[in-house]
Amino acid sequence: MSSLHKRVLLITCGPGVGKITVLLKTTDILKAKGLTVGGILSREVRSNRTRIGFEVTDLYTGETGWLAHTNLKYGPRVGKCHMNFADLDGVGTDAVRKTNKGCDIVAIDEAGPMELFSEKSKHVVRVAVDNRKPVIAIIHWRTEDQFVKEIKTREDAEIFVVTSENKDSFPSAIASKAAEYLAATRLE
Repeated sequence: MSSLHKRVLLITCGPGVGKITVLLKTTDILKAKGLTVGGILSREVRSNRTRIGFEVTDLYTGETGWLAHTNLKYGPRVGKCHMNFADLDGVGTDAVRKTNKGCDIVAIDEAGPMELFSEKSKHVVRVAVDNRKPVIAIIHWRTEDQFVKEIKTREDAEIFVVTSENKDSFPSAIASKAAEYLAATRLE
């Protein structure tokens, strides 16, 4: 498969290198080209330098919820936080589901340990990677999850390993690949 046909564009690296920044700059470039981008963003939330949880945001509507929080007393535990399936499925999964139907490009942060606790979340990510739209997703760099391994080894997937040397050039490169794929499929 030619690189033009790579449409599942995966961003990965170790913590703190800049994968979320690369994803957000990429989506900004695509929006500036007039394309609609939706999906989810997961961000760490700190209070007084201490992690208190992770927020999930619908990239298209801006709706937010708690993916995980230290104050929750129920749900699977990830580190010091408990998962919040109500917001993961209500905000996150719903955002990807709507994006699969109504946006040009699907952005997913991230296919990682917390997000993959939910079977509903896995399902909408699978639908996204199986449809014909470009998908730009952050994948956890150390995951051994079979679902993520399947995504990484797809014929139409390309992995971008972010480093301090390439993090400034990757947003344009990833945006160009997504836009070129979209333009080519619209001509078919």
